[in-house]
Amino acid sequence: MKSTILQAASRYLLPILLLFSIFLLLRGHYYPGGGFVGGLVASIAFVLHSFAHGTDNTMKILRYKPLSLIPAGLGIAALSMFLPVLFGQPVMTGLWINQPLPVIGMVGTALFFDLGVYLVVVGVVLTILFTISLNTH
Repeated sequence: MKSTILQAASRYLLPILLLFSIFLLLRGHYYPGGGFVGGLVASIAFVLHSFAHGTDNTMKILRYKPLSLIPAGLGIAALSMFLPVLFGQPVMTGLWINQPLPVIGMVGTALFFDLGVYLVVVGVVLTILFTISLNTH
């Protein structure tokens, strides 16, 4: 049985939690937060939606299987790690764009590494939880 209150709340909480996860991702290289915490908050948003509307409806919102986020995230993180080598720097050296962007601030390889971690965390958490959910029905 689906809860009407949970369904109504999830409609409002999903976008708010996703925005908050992006906020955590973007502030992670300056303050506490980052890809891991932001990815967990995004995962929680989709799990809440899944509880309210069912896993199949949540999978329609995602458009891609969560499993596909894992290699994409690993690729972005690996590229950001090894990009400094092309500039004669050691692996995982931070490279930064000289001018800060509005809202985001300084953009560099650390942000892309965090983005990769974000995608991996969302992919792993949702793959595990949705697999368990689909196998219990």
